[in-house]
Amino acid sequence: MSAPNVGGSADGSVRLPKAMKVKNKQPAQRQITAEQILREAKEIQLEDDFKAPKTIITDPQELAEYRLRKRKEFEDTARRVGRWNHSIWIKYAHWEESQKDFRRARSVWERAIDVDYTNTNFWLKYAEMEMRHRFVNHARNVWDRAVSLLPRIDQLWYKYIHMEEMVKETAKARLIFDRWMAFEPDHAAWMAYIKFELRYNEVDRARAVFERYCEVLPSVKAWVRYAKFELQHNDVARARGCYERAMEALGEDCHVEEFFLRFAEFEEMVKEHERARAIYQYALDHLPKAAAQELYTRFVAFEKQHGSREGIEDVVLSKRRFTYEQEIAANPLNYDAWFDYVKLEESTGNHERIREVYERAVANLPPGNEKRFWQRYIYLWIKYALFEELDAGDMDKAREVYRTALKLVPHSRFTFAKLWLLAAKLEVRAKRLPAARKILGLALGSCPKGKLFKEYIQLEMTLGNIDRCRTLYEKYLEWNPANASAWLKYAELEVALAEAGRARALFELAISQPVLDMPEALWKAYIDFEIAQGNRERTRLLYERLLDRTKHVKVWLSLAKFEAEPLPQPEEEEEQQEGEEAQQRQPPPGEGASPAEREARAVRARGVYERGLRALREGAPDAKEEAVMLLEAWRDFEAACSDFRRRDEVAAAVTAVKRSADKQPAFLPAAVLAARRVEVAAAVTAVERKMPRRIKRKRAITNEAGLASGMEEYYDYVFPEEAGAAPNLKLLEAAMRWKRQKLAGGGGEGEAAGDGEQQQQQQDGDGQDEEQQQQQEEEEQEEEY
Repeated sequence: MSAPNVGGSADGSVRLPKAMKVKNKQPAQRQITAEQILREAKEIQLEDDFKAPKTIITDPQELAEYRLRKRKEFEDTARRVGRWNHSIWIKYAHWEESQKDFRRARSVWERAIDVDYTNTNFWLKYAEMEMRHRFVNHARNVWDRAVSLLPRIDQLWYKYIHMEEMVKETAKARLIFDRWMAFEPDHAAWMAYIKFELRYNEVDRARAVFERYCEVLPSVKAWVRYAKFELQHNDVARARGCYERAMEALGEDCHVEEFFLRFAEFEEMVKEHERARAIYQYALDHLPKAAAQELYTRFVAFEKQHGSREGIEDVVLSKRRFTYEQEIAANPLNYDAWFDYVKLEESTGNHERIREVYERAVANLPPGNEKRFWQRYIYLWIKYALFEELDAGDMDKAREVYRTALKLVPHSRFTFAKLWLLAAKLEVRAKRLPAARKILGLALGSCPKGKLFKEYIQLEMTLGNIDRCRTLYEKYLEWNPANASAWLKYAELEVALAEAGRARALFELAISQPVLDMPEALWKAYIDFEIAQGNRERTRLLYERLLDRTKHVKVWLSLAKFEAEPLPQPEEEEEQQEGEEAQQRQPPPGEGASPAEREARAVRARGVYERGLRALREGAPDAKEEAVMLLEAWRDFEAACSDFRRRDEVAAAVTAVKRSADKQPAFLPAAVLAARRVEVAAAVTAVERKMPRRIKRKRAITNEAGLASGMEEYYDYVFPEEAGAAPNLKLLEAAMRWKRQKLAGGGGEGEAAGDGEQQQQQQDGDGQDEEQQQQQEEEEQEEEY
């Protein structure tokens, strides 16, 4: 029989259903994820949780049917998985117990034991069922079978003995303990037997059990417990005998830290201090040091409590010496261990022993001629020399130590300036200046270093030898002409000596060096020096020479500030050094000059700002942050100039009032004031018009492989001269945006064109709003001025 032709034509061909054309391909407003579908399905499952109905049994027939059905279910389940799922038997037996059918419950437990008699859980629950329903003999039978089949399971013995104690069968519990001890269990079982006898005040029986315990398990733990038992019953002789018998019975096995600690604690507790000291000493002599740390600590505490001070110190020092000797023997180049060892010996004050340790320490030379290996080693020589000078008071020995150390160091490869300087300072303290100069001269000749030059110059400066200082500075600069700090210190020395010509010559030599480590600090010091000398023309020439080398914005700002402020006068500097009262009487910088001079300085400063802005925009177009910094400083400068002008107007008005004959207020002509206000407002407005606009842009981020990894936003500045090309750029951006939208989908061409026109209109409107806002701000500023 053939199957019917469903959806087929007369000729037997299959016709597929016509495909439906999706009219709306736009994504739905609400998107559903696979995670959401799974979560909703789980919630539905939890809501529809099936609960079995509660069955109420009303007659014996229904009860019999219920029991028959449940037994059949349990039997089927036990037949299928009872071999490996033991919980089925436990549930079956508990159900039979709940039905008060103990015969069937016992049958179930026996079947479960036949399946796996090694399962301790079966025996425990079987016996607990018998005990719950007060079938003591049945429970005793179960426990007896359990401990016979599983004698190494301590829990079965504990439960069996606990049941016998609960029913007041002490004799039977003791017999069970005896059966258990025949299997020689661990320490806990023996202690349980002993505690059982002590609960019934059977001390002699407990002592007998201890004897068997120490015979079966001869160990330190067993004998220590036996001794504590005798001590608790106030039998000191028996307790001491336990420790002595333990040493005889165990032999070398008792030579452990715990045994001697317990033995010494016992003797100390019974006030036998000499016995305790003898035990401690015997233990420390026979035990290895690594295995007797706690024993040594207890011995020290014991000596502190019961011994003399000398004995305590000897014990501590001998132990620490032994520890350091072990560390040094393991690694002779462990200089930290040598330092600790020396510190220990210095605490004793024995100079001969200290010198011996120092000599042993410095005899271990570093493994290679690299400075990193010598850095810790050289401090051994330094500490050795300081010990001879300060503690031993032997200057000759200290001098010899320094001399030996300097001979050992390979100065051709590296040196230690600290060692040279300490040797020279030793001679200075000994009032041997020629020897100190000889040591420092030898150091500079063999291995010159900047620290050696500085300390030598400081020494000669302290002694007041200016000519020697100049000579040392010349040698210093010959050795390292690129060191700007050396040039500065040399020039500062000449300035302090009021040698302006020499200082200026030094500055000229310094800035003419081809390589300097800090040229900016040198130029700043030179400029400050000329400003302090009150020479504006020289300072201006210095700035111009600096601008020939660099066009940094800080140089332009410094030059503008210099042109705007008056030079300090020598008299004013002297007044500043007199005290705080003179400083309070001194007027602020720039306020003491006349308006004409101030206006001339402002014109020069304004010219500097203009030059700086032009140089930054033409020489470094990408340095927009620096240009903004310069414009902000220029704007603040113009605002400050306006404040000075206002003060001048007020001062002129007050002067006119004082000089008027009729005491009427006489101010400057209104036209003059208005012209000045307009001039000031125009100056500030002109600077503000040069300020750029801050805009946010995006740029591509490339990873280490040179591939594009995303976009990032950054802030850029658009200056007024750059804004002329902005409309064309906006038009090009709109055209590119329209082209992308056209390529993305043909259905949205009209919308894309509309969006492009709308965005172009919005951009034009934003440009007009910015121009109106800028014009409004300019009008407000003019009204304010």
